[in-house]
Order: sequence, then structure tokens, then C-alpha cells
Amino acid sequence: MAKDTTANAPKKPGRIAQMREVFTQSRTLDPQIAWWMLGAFVVTMAVALAIGFAFGWPLYAAFLGLPLAALAATIVMSRRAERAAYRRLEGQPGAAGAALTSLRGGWFTSNDPVAVEAARSGTLNDAALVYRAVGRPGVVLVAEGPEARAVKLLAAERKKIERVASGVPVTTYRVGTGDAEGVVEIRKLTSKVQRMRPVLSKEEVVAVNKRLRALGGV
Repeated sequence: MAKDTTANAPKKPGRIAQMREVFTQSRTLDPQIAWWMLGAFVVTMAVALAIGFAFGWPLYAAFLGLPLAALAATIVMSRRAERAAYRRLEGQPGAAGAALTSLRGGWFTSNDPVAVEAARSGTLNDAALVYRAVGRPGVVLVAEGPEARAVKLLAAERKKIERVASGVPVTTYRVGTGDAEGVVEIRKLTSKVQRMRPVLSKEEVVAVNKRLRALGGV
């Protein structure tokens, strides 16, 4: 007779518990986050009450404004936490991979680099790394590390992909600062890739990803 393990399965935390956990983690990255959330809540409630008094429905406006104010505070928490997380990633090995794994909408990504050129020290702190994402806009390669070696490694990886997946668009970026073409800050990387125009079907994305996975990685 099969044993029922449903009763012993760990319960998922409720929505309030999840929000509390997110807030606690976010506050360690951004100590000012509570004040920003409070400000968003107060401003939203003030606007709702002002509209309510203007139309003679203050209680009704307060009733509607309360969930809107809570939503505004939650949005502020999310945005501030995201920015703080990216600030923490800046300059860290693997930052590009971590940013790419947050892509939504059918992207194939990995925390592991697909190409590495280690420095003489043998550590990742001075290594050039290339990460790959495959989605409907095509293949996106993102390099990080010392500029000269990162650019060279990025070009080599692009040629490799163009041989294996001929005709598939390949877009390259290098994590850094400045206005040079193809250079993007780590905090802007996810949104920049997310806004790319889709050109492949979902079936084509799966096929391209399988083909590239056959190349192996690091």
C-alpha cells in the first residue's frame, strides 16, 4: 500500500510570509527601503483622499486607496531591491550570468559561462567570461572581465555559434560602463535583452538551444 506523504510535505509559506521574507532580505541590501516604501504608501493614500474629498466620497476613496497604497509600496520595494542586488553584483565574477538567468519569456540561460579565458593568477577575478542566452530574438552573448580579452573571447564565441547555427541572429554585449557600442551596465542588461525584437519561433528556439548545447561549455 502506497504511503501518503501529503500530510508530511512542507507547507508553502503564505503570501504575507513571502512578502515579509522578501522585505527582510531587501532591507539587508538597502537599509533605506522601508522609508521609500512608507513614502510611496503615504503619497498614494494622500492622492486617493484628496480625490475623495474633492468628490465628496472620502471614506470610499480611503477604502480604494488602501490596497493601491499597499501595491505602490510593494512596487517600490521590488524596484529598490532589484537595483540594490545589481549594485552588489557589479564587478563580481558571474554577474552577467546571474543577470541573464532572470530573463523571462522562454529564454534558455545558465549561470555557467560558455567560454573562459583565465588570467595567469588562475582565478575568476581576472578572467574573461562569456555567457549565453537563447530566445526568440536569437542568441545573446555577454562578456565580462578585462576589456581586451573579453572582446577577443566574445568574437571567437560568436564565430563558433555562426558556424553551428547559420542564419540565427547573434547579438553581443560586454558588461562595463561608458557609451561605447555594445557596452552595457550590469543593471541595464536584463531589460535591454528583454526588449529585443523576437524573430524566431518557439520551436526554432528549442532547436537552436539543443544545437548549441551540443557544443558543450566550460
